[in-house]
Amino acid sequence: MNYRDYLDFSREELLEKVASSMSEKRFRHVLRVERAALELAERYDCDATKASLAALLHDVAKEVEDAVFLRLIDQEKLDPDLKKWGNNIWHGVVGAYLISSEFGLQDQEILQAIQRHTVGSADMTVLDEVLYVADYIEPGRDFPGVDKARSIAKESLDKAVAFETAQTVAHLAKKAIPIYPQTIETYNAYVGYLKN
Repeated sequence: MNYRDYLDFSREELLEKVASSMSEKRFRHVLRVERAALELAERYDCDATKASLAALLHDVAKEVEDAVFLRLIDQEKLDPDLKKWGNNIWHGVVGAYLISSEFGLQDQEILQAIQRHTVGSADMTVLDEVLYVADYIEPGRDFPGVDKARSIAKESLDKAVAFETAQTVAHLAKKAIPIYPQTIETYNAYVGYLKN
């Protein structure tokens, strides 16, 4: 895979930089997400290099301190309401700005996939969907419903997004955790795929 069209790093250099930005456990997760993303990319005719890069970079900001995100929200003039959310939202939605700066990544499609990988969107691209689903079904995940999610991902990417979003919304609602508005928009846009 040639990353030079997108970054000034070889794969080895990129992996080293990504690994240095997170715990070993999270880095192993990132590698598993890449494997799942590449399988989905092949199945659903998505650019493999972009899928690989999105997967490798998606959690780079996961272990960043809250103060960095709060500063980025102001610096990038993002919606101030973002400040009331936490790392589960920030590491994607805001983290993409950090990734762009620290890795020199300018490809908007990859950055958008990273922004949407936990919250989704009503109008996801195939790359958005690939990363969203890969992060949920990677081989190290073990929770109720993940095997069904893996099975659905083999038949329909849209249906996989719908299933995973419905599961996430139900989980958060059961725990009385506020749901990010964009996640509700994703649910509303995709839930119809569950009827097919």
